Amino acid sequence: MKRVFAAALLACSFSGAALADEALKAAIAGSQRTPENVKRDVYRHPYETLTFFGIRPNMTVVELSPGGGWYTEILGPYLKEQGKLIAAGNTPGSSNENVRRGAVRFQQKLDANPAFSKVQLGAFEPAAGVYSYAPRGSADMVLTFRNIHNWTETGEANMKKLFASVYDSLKPGGVFGVVEHRLPASRPAEPDSGYVHEAYVVKLAESVGFKLAGKSEVNANPKDTADHKGGVWALPPTYTNKDTDRAKYQAIGESDRMTLKFVKPK
Repeated sequence: MKRVFAAALLACSFSGAALADEALKAAIAGSQRTPENVKRDVYRHPYETLTFFGIRPNMTVVELSPGGGWYTEILGPYLKEQGKLIAAGNTPGSSNENVRRGAVRFQQKLDANPAFSKVQLGAFEPAAGVYSYAPRGSADMVLTFRNIHNWTETGEANMKKLFASVYDSLKPGGVFGVVEHRLPASRPAEPDSGYVHEAYVVKLAESVGFKLAGKSEVNANPKDTADHKGGVWALPPTYTNKDTDRAKYQAIGESDRMTLKFVKPK
């Protein structure tokens, strides 16, 4: 009898995972996504990345600094029915005018499509030390995509405070998923390049209590030498050098990226 019960539980587990898998594929293939964003899937690998982090549709997920909402377009509908997405970024109440303007643009994006109707907003402004995006111990997962290089400008003490806020917001066993432009370990830190040492991110996360649960090379790009004039922004989609060496940068593609999964110990 015990074996039958165990087998039934295992079957239910596989069934649930399969349904979650199909829901994620449907969100990635959905019409709510901006066509220009879809074109970048070849570089950003949303299905493989989110699957590596272990996302499920019934989770409470925080997306830090969502920017223009590239991943929000996927996470919003994916979590709409069973879970919750908190987009933690620009808020209308900021003292910074540019931040307030960004908040208005992001809200307009959310309002334009019912697929994003249940996305909640949280205040996350590293430059001002504002981390009011989720109650302590409430989130199953916190995600950030290509943002750490911007945050480092706020200083080492604030970086620890920022990472500690992520740790505190997560439930025991919760996941912190990080994707970031990767600087080769053999090169000295280059603050203005947009690239960051993987070891630095790991050390910072571990300093506030996280455990490194895994690394993935799904977003790796061996063609990227990370030594471009203009830093990572020389590459697509920014092309900060405009027509200078554009064909070369186009052939490289988007940046080489670390993909790290941290867990808050139970």
